[in-house]
Amino acid sequence: MVFSHKFSVVSLMTFLRVFHVSFSCDKHCADRPVFTPARLVVKHGDPTSADCSVCPTCIDIQYDVESPVGDTKKSENKISWTVHRMTEWQPSILCYYTLPPQVQCCSKLNLTVYQPPDSVSFNFNHTGPMLEGHQYTLQCTVQDVAPVENLIVTFYRGQTALGKPQSSINTEKKPVTEIFSLNITTSKEDDGGQYWCEAKLELGPEGPQPPPVVTSQKITTAVYYKPQRMSTDSDIITVAEGNSLQLNCSAVGNPSPSYTWTSANPSYFKGSVLTINSVTSAHKGQYNCSVSNHVGTLTVTFNVDVEVSYIGIIIGVIAAVALLVFIGVVVLYSFVYKANRMGQYNLKDVFRRADNTLSCPL
Repeated sequence: MVFSHKFSVVSLMTFLRVFHVSFSCDKHCADRPVFTPARLVVKHGDPTSADCSVCPTCIDIQYDVESPVGDTKKSENKISWTVHRMTEWQPSILCYYTLPPQVQCCSKLNLTVYQPPDSVSFNFNHTGPMLEGHQYTLQCTVQDVAPVENLIVTFYRGQTALGKPQSSINTEKKPVTEIFSLNITTSKEDDGGQYWCEAKLELGPEGPQPPPVVTSQKITTAVYYKPQRMSTDSDIITVAEGNSLQLNCSAVGNPSPSYTWTSANPSYFKGSVLTINSVTSAHKGQYNCSVSNHVGTLTVTFNVDVEVSYIGIIIGVIAAVALLVFIGVVVLYSFVYKANRMGQYNLKDVFRRADNTLSCPL
């Protein structure tokens, strides 16, 4: 027990002696030590190194580098610090020198230890098809990343970024798992779209270039929406009698819609396009097209006006008049011909009468 207490006291004294500089040195002195490079960004588990120059004009000074990891090597007024494998997440690396009477001047190395995300996953707070106009939450889960405050998360639909890139206010230096969320309101354009997220670790110009990026899986969405008409044709239709007629009620919807036609005409119609090959006056009137799925119903009304064609009547009248004229000519000709036949005579009789006249005595 005595040995144990002695060991504890010695350990505490060693701790206080080693880290005494950290608590008492002046980090704002005029000629403070200089680290080269000024900032280090190192991946956890990788090697790294830095040099520290201390008071080149000072003579007989005490100087060193305080660090929980790594080795140091002194050369004149410079200290080389080397780590073969960075195992700390937030090491405090101090370079200092001491001037009489116990005046200490120090600098702290700007060191960032990072770890890219182990994995990134994406999901909705919903299962199954979504409904148009409803709000849903996208979630991006980033596993074991450090430092999380340098993480930037972006949500995507296809190749289009959604909202603003998000970051964390968590200042923890060790790896953590963070969940990022984004609310969206769905529309029919989202149907069949692919959603995913991207996690990028932005560590500045001293960090790896390009920055480490990990993306999630892509989820294809199904959005149910009520039927919406595709055609912009006028709902007032005028068609000449005898011509064909097409009423287009085509619509898009998810699930695919069904069509029901109703009209005063007892004919049965089905499908998105109503077709009548030869229109008559009986087809005049109102036609209603009901397009529906289990999300909603769209009703389209067509008013059809049939113009009577007078060309046939005109042709018929002309034909009738022509026939009457022809009959009249035939009758007139027949009448005149018979009349002339009633006054007909023979030339022989005329000459015979003349001879008889000439043979009479004077």
